[in-house]
Amino acid sequence: MSTVLVPLPDRDFDVTEVAVPWRVLTRAGRRVVFATEAGARPEADPRLLTGVLFGQLGAEREAVAFYRELEHDVSFVSPLRWADLDAGAYDALLLPGGHAQGMKQYLASAVLHAKVAAVWARAVPVAAICHGVLVLARAQSAATGRSLLHDRRTTCLPKYMERTAYWLTAWKLGGYYRTYPAYVEDEVRAALASPAQFERGPVNLVTKGSDGDDGAAFVVEDRNYLSARWPGDAYLLAKRLAARL
Repeated sequence: MSTVLVPLPDRDFDVTEVAVPWRVLTRAGRRVVFATEAGARPEADPRLLTGVLFGQLGAEREAVAFYRELEHDVSFVSPLRWADLDAGAYDALLLPGGHAQGMKQYLASAVLHAKVAAVWARAVPVAAICHGVLVLARAQSAATGRSLLHDRRTTCLPKYMERTAYWLTAWKLGGYYRTYPAYVEDEVRAALASPAQFERGPVNLVTKGSDGDDGAAFVVEDRNYLSARWPGDAYLLAKRLAARL
């Protein structure tokens, strides 16, 4: 049975970007293993479970239902520690996103960056979505000293999506949708050898992909690497990753 490693912060990860891939991968017969910094049970961004603003902008009901099931998964309840991860023990790696401040623990961890770089060096399938792409952009190859994404085509959370979410909610939630002063897209672009390697995808703020319809979803594939933009791409990304295994 193929095993997929999913590192997470202690809190504030995106509900859909974790729960949907977990459901798709386990349904396909893959084993999903979670890991946090100190082995603490992780918790998703609570606003995404109830609605970010006036009950809107949260995760879809289906994703929330999957997350409630995931809360009883043994690997999720008792995750591994980042420092203890054996890079050679996994057949694939999935890096979910999230935008609230708790994500910084995961996005900025030198320990996690080193473990991710070690998995990447094995050329197994690696998938990242939304802010999760920042982990790969920041992690460096031991062989070249450059970002893991230096020579790859990629997407991530597009600037127009991040900016629109901030503009819609800043009056009430301040910088909730701005994890860092720099936009995710800008930092990812800076890690690439050429601007042509970045693929924004079709402009879309509303329509999401689903289990039965991938028409609105967008995934970039470059060799063993798969990337996606936002929760609306989670089903397609998970299905593409499962197919590679």
